Amino acid sequence: MIFGAKNKTTMQNYSESNKIDIIEKSTKIVGEIISKADFRIDGCVEGTIVTSGKVVIGEEGSVKGTVTCSNSDVAGLMDGSIDVSGVLSLKSTAKVEGEVLTGKLAVESGANVDANISMKGSKKMKAISSDEKETLSEKTA
Repeated sequence: MIFGAKNKTTMQNYSESNKIDIIEKSTKIVGEIISKADFRIDGCVEGTIVTSGKVVIGEEGSVKGTVTCSNSDVAGLMDGSIDVSGVLSLKSTAKVEGEVLTGKLAVESGANVDANISMKGSKKMKAISSDEKETLSEKTA
């Protein structure tokens, strides 16, 4: 099958955007990682990970530091802060400590979470006094 130049470029862009960087369980990285790729971490990362892709922390993986990504699945240790614009999925073997900021959160039974969790786009609610309730009911009646 012969691809035209347009199709070839499209296929190259597709393959570049779907790359997964794997940090093996025998690997320890200390520092800052900035990428557009997805990551699977089975080793240890101490520092910062910033990616527009997905970050998966395997059961034997650990991250101590800051993670900023589009989506994340955590089955290992996340100690620090994690900022996920999409869905953060905490598996039953996950241990999360620190700060969590996410668009959506899915937590399996058994996950160990000791973190402050904030949801993006959620509105802060405040208690209102009985005087304010009367004022509101008068306006809507």
